[in-house]
Amino acid sequence: MTKTFDVQDRRDFCKRLASAAAGTAGLAFLPGCSGNPMNSIPGSSLSTVSGTVSNGAVTVNVATGPLAASGGMALVSSTAGQFLVARTGASTFVAVTAQCTHQACVVSLGTGTSYVCPCHGSEFDTSGHVLVGPASAPLQQFQTQFANNVLTIS
Repeated sequence: MTKTFDVQDRRDFCKRLASAAAGTAGLAFLPGCSGNPMNSIPGSSLSTVSGTVSNGAVTVNVATGPLAASGGMALVSSTAGQFLVARTGASTFVAVTAQCTHQACVVSLGTGTSYVCPCHGSEFDTSGHVLVGPASAPLQQFQTQFANNVLTIS
């Protein structure tokens, strides 16, 4: 003898299944971020530097502060957006967007050689390439020019 289920039985079953999935036993099969657990996200807060928007570009005075010397890294904040900037040489810089490509969090941590998103642990090199997921796309890179201790990001 075959038992038939009505719509109410199926709804009841689905509710019970959803309740079970919400418990810890059901979490193993639920998809989620596979990045670093929150307690193991590396890095410390990047220094924030203000940028000024002029003629469609962002300018930053780097005579002092975290970008004054080669190897320096900073989060540049302006009305045009936020950028991650690394000084890679005496007169060379790399600027990338500070918006994580995973879920658009502001990447605001640094390890000295990489940028780290505090939300899910995605890690990027100073050129914006993904080192550790869950992000799979690189950060957008911008052109830079440097003269008279002023960095221009365009």
